[in-house]
Amino acid sequence: MSADFIARIVGMVVFAALGAYWGVILGQATNSREELYAVVLGLLGVLVGLVITPYITTRPVRALRGLLARLSSHTLVAGLFGLMAGLIIAALLAFPISLLPSPFGDVLPFVGVLLFSYLGIAVFVMRQNDIFSVLRVNIPGKSSGQPAETADSSRAILLDTSVIIDGRIADIAKTGFLFGTLLIPRFVLNELQYIADSADSLRRQRGRRGMEVLSELQKESTVPVRITDMDVEGVREVDDKLVILARQLRAPILTNDYNLNRIAELQGVPVLNVNELANAVKSVFLPGEPLNVNIIQEGKEMGQGVGYLDDGTMVVVEDGRSYLNKQVTVTVTKVLQTAAGRMIFGRKSD
Repeated sequence: MSADFIARIVGMVVFAALGAYWGVILGQATNSREELYAVVLGLLGVLVGLVITPYITTRPVRALRGLLARLSSHTLVAGLFGLMAGLIIAALLAFPISLLPSPFGDVLPFVGVLLFSYLGIAVFVMRQNDIFSVLRVNIPGKSSGQPAETADSSRAILLDTSVIIDGRIADIAKTGFLFGTLLIPRFVLNELQYIADSADSLRRQRGRRGMEVLSELQKESTVPVRITDMDVEGVREVDDKLVILARQLRAPILTNDYNLNRIAELQGVPVLNVNELANAVKSVFLPGEPLNVNIIQEGKEMGQGVGYLDDGTMVVVEDGRSYLNKQVTVTVTKVLQTAAGRMIFGRKSD
């Protein structure tokens, strides 16, 4: 039995009673049949109660719960402190304002409560990062030699489904280069489970690999991993939810999805792209430098041979076709950076 159904039943009874009561009063005022007015207005109350009760009871509560679920703990705490500060200021000003002549003395104290409460919440929420930074630096009871907690230690990093399936995030987390908490929303976990239960064997294997990566992250990672139930109401696509949630939490998204990367950047959301990181840490070769490569296949152009370095960088060797399955020394002639990665062109050294 849903909450909306229960609310409709209760509202129907309440509005029917109110309609019947008003019908009796109206009948007495007009010297008419009270029973007729009571029945008509009672039936009208039943209809009104069935229609509007959810809109004034359960649905506002559900919307409020959704709003609170989307807010971060820092925002909620900052809003609470802002409300307390606003109410204290309003209470201090209420007495002198109440001494004003009527109607100002009667109305302005209530207006002051509303105004200062709003201002307190707005100011504390807007400056929440500065406030928590000050509180972290000035924690009483800590020795002077103990380093203060930095803002990076409390930063949340949202994980996308693609970066979990990719698997490299587990190795990156072990290195200690990531600072903050890896935050995995429940809707990302649901999408991962859906992929793991797919009828397609390839998708099923990728989903199960993502589950194994999550388990490894939780057990062996030096970075804390947390699963959150925060969701975004009214949005169905996982990527859209991630972007909106990242904007609300002021958190970056860790992904290797090119489309999500572009959408997030267009909306001002910071993105940590694993592919860009992998390209950035690959070995750097300049034209004229020698390198050893094992040629394993033919290239697209006539006479070319193709080999790969240990980090996956493709090496295209001119006239390397005759050296298939052999390791040769190559002199770099050109380095080309593409969206797919780095490509090195060279020729066999004499």
